[in-house]
Parts: sequence; C-alpha cells; structure tokens
Amino acid sequence: MSYHVDQFYAAVSVLAGHGHIKQRLMSAYGDYLDGIAEDELPDAVRESFVELQRNLHRVAPLNGEGPVCASVRKMSAEEAGECAVSIVAMYRSMVRHTDGGQSDLTLDHENRKAVPPFLIKSV
Repeated sequence: MSYHVDQFYAAVSVLAGHGHIKQRLMSAYGDYLDGIAEDELPDAVRESFVELQRNLHRVAPLNGEGPVCASVRKMSAEEAGECAVSIVAMYRSMVRHTDGGQSDLTLDHENRKAVPPFLIKSV
C-alpha cells in the first residue's frame, strides 16, 4: 500500500509544479498512476480511480500518441483541472486510510506568524 501512496505523492508533486495543467496531468498520471490496478487500491478511492482511468483513456490515440495524451488533448483546461483535483483528493484519502486518519492538518494559532506586508494586496 505504501508504494501506491508514494506513487500518488509523486503525481501530486508533478501537479503542483510548473507548466500547463494538461502537461502536468499527462505527466502525473502517465508517469506514476497509469500502471496501478484499481483492485490494489483501498475501497475509499477505487471508484474515483476507475473514473479517472475512464476519463484518461476515453479517446482513441492518433499518430503514435498514447490514450492518455489523446484524452487530455481533447479536454478543456477545466476538465484537466478536475482530474488533477481528483488525484489530490485520492491521495488525501489514501494517506488517511494508511495512517488511520491521524494526518489531518491542524492550525497552530499560537505560533502563527503575521502575514508579511508585501503579501497583502492593497485596495
């Protein structure tokens, strides 16, 4: 299971990187998630993963491109963004499943630093 969590972490890291969302989605899924079989995943993410697979293999490839490339090429930027969000949500669920829900982020209001003035948008 930790292998799959690591694969999702790598995919999320690519999604958070530079470049157009379609390129990041193709890299994240193609490099890290495409080889995962849905029956290897926890029940909590299996349905979402099958839907993601369906979305990223729905278009027949042309001229030597793969099905992921063809499918993402036909997506709008919004559709690609929705796929990216689903990958992040699946990663979150897998981490929660792996550590029994102990990874929730908590806010530490005691040690919170003030926002630097240059980050505050002036009106």
